[in-house]
Amino acid sequence: MIQAFVFYLFATIVITSGVMTIASRNPVHSVLWLILAFFNAAGLFLLIGAEFLAFLLVIVYVGAVAVLFLFVVMMLDVDFAQLRAGFARYLPVGILLAIALFTEIVLAILARGAGPIQLGRRAAPIDPAVGNIEALGALLYTRYVFIFEAAGLVLLVAMVGAIVLTHRHRSDFRPQKVSDQVRRRPEDAVVNMHPGVGQGVEL
Repeated sequence: MIQAFVFYLFATIVITSGVMTIASRNPVHSVLWLILAFFNAAGLFLLIGAEFLAFLLVIVYVGAVAVLFLFVVMMLDVDFAQLRAGFARYLPVGILLAIALFTEIVLAILARGAGPIQLGRRAAPIDPAVGNIEALGALLYTRYVFIFEAAGLVLLVAMVGAIVLTHRHRSDFRPQKVSDQVRRRPEDAVVNMHPGVGQGVEL
């Protein structure tokens, strides 16, 4: 009973957080909703016994959200002074969210200890003798190897696109010209000046 309750709780929060990530006008709020969605998705992984995927989702993807947050700051020039001005006003909401996340973690641990969820006849059989990471690696690099490679290609394209978007051309920036530096002669780089007594050097 507790497994089904926790599953529907986490699934509802994941869907709600995903919708709010898209619907929020403030990019910082969208990032926070996305972090909440990742945490609840990790809880769903815990329920089906995929502990490795749950911790991987929290460690890797929440860290990636921090990088996404950095790109948002670089591209949109968010005014953090204005955001910090309402810190005291939103502090109770932040405390409530922290308590809710802690409660969800406790519920996920209790539901995981109560036994696995009955997923139906279409669920893939899992050998208890095979570890979680070993079973995942065997599936990724045998049955789903092409999908895995395609996902890596999509991530590579996204990384290149992010670099292109953040690369700005500045009018006051003088780029380095290696060919001009190679062709430069010593007599062009050093100029002998003969100032008079008591006179300075005019550049």
